[in-house]
Amino acid sequence: MADERFLVTGGTGCIGSWVVRALVREGVPVTVLASSGRVDRLRLILSPAELAAVSVIRGDVTDVDALEGIARDARVTAVIHLAALQLPLCAADPINGARVNVQGTAAMFELVRRLELGRIVYASSAAVYGPATAYADEVVGPDAPLAPTSHYGVFKMANEGAARVYADAWGIASIGLRPHSAYGPGRDQGVTSKPTVAMIAAAGGRPFHVDFGGSYQFQFVEDVAAAFVAAARSSRPGAEVFSIGGPRIAVEEMVRLIEGVTPSARGRITHGDRILPFPAAFDGAPLEAALGPQPVTPVAEGVQRTIETYAAALGDGRLGTEFLDRVLA
Repeated sequence: MADERFLVTGGTGCIGSWVVRALVREGVPVTVLASSGRVDRLRLILSPAELAAVSVIRGDVTDVDALEGIARDARVTAVIHLAALQLPLCAADPINGARVNVQGTAAMFELVRRLELGRIVYASSAAVYGPATAYADEVVGPDAPLAPTSHYGVFKMANEGAARVYADAWGIASIGLRPHSAYGPGRDQGVTSKPTVAMIAAAGGRPFHVDFGGSYQFQFVEDVAAAFVAAARSSRPGAEVFSIGGPRIAVEEMVRLIEGVTPSARGRITHGDRILPFPAAFDGAPLEAALGPQPVTPVAEGVQRTIETYAAALGDGRLGTEFLDRVLA
């Protein structure tokens, strides 16, 4: 896609880093908007040459005037909006959570309108749904009612509504994607990050307790990123929202897979019984009907790749004990 130039907000986060990786490996110019200058996750999964090809700009996702200048200078043709404060941070500071997650998303839609790009892809979340007990089916379909139980989920639901208004009022097409529980290299923050943190602990020879149990749709982050890139290249009109499907697996089984890759972790990685407050799985068929077949990495393969990635980074010094201390705290 020689004429593509992407702006990726939150491009130093977990999903964002993998979106950037996918685009860079296609030779597509990428500008990353980040709230800090840290590129740890990009350095984890990109080669030095690939990282050098990425333009990382520090900025405020709510500052649409500054964003417009950045986007015009970079001759941006497509926007993937992933910047957000995750659930624990929204719970701790709902006002700032609303500023970043709601005002920031509105700013990105305004940016797309000013640039006359016509479309945007953004991240919604499984948190727009209620607990599993609120639904008759274990696998929740596209028409299930939204019933968020957190500020984070309410903010994401508001963004889905705002997307519809932008489509109706100004013809801005959009696709919002709802990942369930992404895991893999770079997934070191957030409520559902704990299985990945357990993999990091295993790679670093540390113990770790995953403080929840149950079965969920664990989606390898590379697959999630591929869905965002595919959505950005879609020409579908209107404001659509899709849940991302994938394999469902118990946390207990994830722990066994970690032990299989790293036998020394046996007995040192444990889990609790608390059930997370959203459905266990989503129907991914509507997304595939809209965008075509989606990649699905087997969980065993994803676990192995994750542990090997962190073991290599800890071994060559890209990550150190301070990283382990911070993530495992």
